[in-house]
Amino acid sequence: MPIRRFLKFINRLFKKKKQIRLGIYGPPNGGKTTLANRICLDWIGEELGSVSHIPHETRRVQMKEKIVIQSGDGKTLDLTIVDTPGIATKIDYEDFVRKGLSKKEARVRAREATRGVIEAIKWLDNVDAVLVVLDATKNPVDQVNITILGNLEARKIPFLIVANKIDLKKANVTRIREAFPNAKVIGISAKYGHNMDKFYEALFDMVE
Repeated sequence: MPIRRFLKFINRLFKKKKQIRLGIYGPPNGGKTTLANRICLDWIGEELGSVSHIPHETRRVQMKEKIVIQSGDGKTLDLTIVDTPGIATKIDYEDFVRKGLSKKEARVRAREATRGVIEAIKWLDNVDAVLVVLDATKNPVDQVNITILGNLEARKIPFLIVANKIDLKKANVTRIREAFPNAKVIGISAKYGHNMDKFYEALFDMVE
């Protein structure tokens, strides 16, 4: 075997998988942790974190490493999933009281959620790409979403908008596409796994 062909063979044999630190961002209760869990279940058979109907269930950044995913044409990505707390411009403990928490629990949750927002924003310096998870049943044009996308564009971080909860009747992916026409938007149901094949294709396209 000629030396050049031999070296190419060795390079292919020991070529490292592309490693990506993938941040999952968005407002509270959009389904960020549900999506993180879906990705982890699809590829390693275990979940990353707990979910709840009460906003700000995730109040600290949580990570899962060595999530190796494959495309249909044999490409691989070695992901570190970085699931971040929900971004909010206002966190009021009374909102948690209305969800059924005691005042003491609500105040603690509000403090932790506020720290979580700060931590999430700081983590933008440490991610390679971002999934922006939005609830497809809600109006996408609000201060939180505009702030998140503006930060990503300013930092030149590749991102994909994930319009989640398409299993619900009020879901409207077109509204999100029209709100952010310059961004790639993919509609999924992280809870039920709907359209995840298209999601993974879009993920590979984003990081290539």
